[in-house]
Amino acid sequence: MAVYKFAGFWRRLVAYTIDNVIINIIFFTMFIIAMVAFVFGSISSEGGSWLADIMEPARMSLALLLTVASYLFLSIAYFTYFHGMNGRTPGKMLLGLQVISTEGTRISFGIAFLRAVGYFISAAIFNIGFIWAAFDRRKRSWHDKIAGTIVIQVPKGLALV
Repeated sequence: MAVYKFAGFWRRLVAYTIDNVIINIIFFTMFIIAMVAFVFGSISSEGGSWLADIMEPARMSLALLLTVASYLFLSIAYFTYFHGMNGRTPGKMLLGLQVISTEGTRISFGIAFLRAVGYFISAAIFNIGFIWAAFDRRKRSWHDKIAGTIVIQVPKGLALV
């Protein structure tokens, strides 16, 4: 059985922050493009009533719901893809971290998806699920426990499994 050095809370936090900056840049770029297309489409098809239509509460509620759903989808897709490919997101690559199973093997896309959904459970109550890693003996957060994973330190540019 291999011996791993578990990734600490602060390294994981910085990697997660880097990943969220990337997700936010992608999301806001897509959001701006969608809003420009929506506004120009409304202007060209409805003449002067487009502003009143945009500000209608029912339309605003639907737009807000679609925006939140899009952001959640993008976030889950991002973490599922990178963790499923090699256990390393760009943030984890920069900090020399890798997600593996508790048995020391590479994780599947299914486990990566479960772990990505687990992020929302970890964040649900004041981020206690994330903070848990600071006090856990194996530095595991709630989403790690849900998915059966650990985060380890590896030399930069090298993936273990």
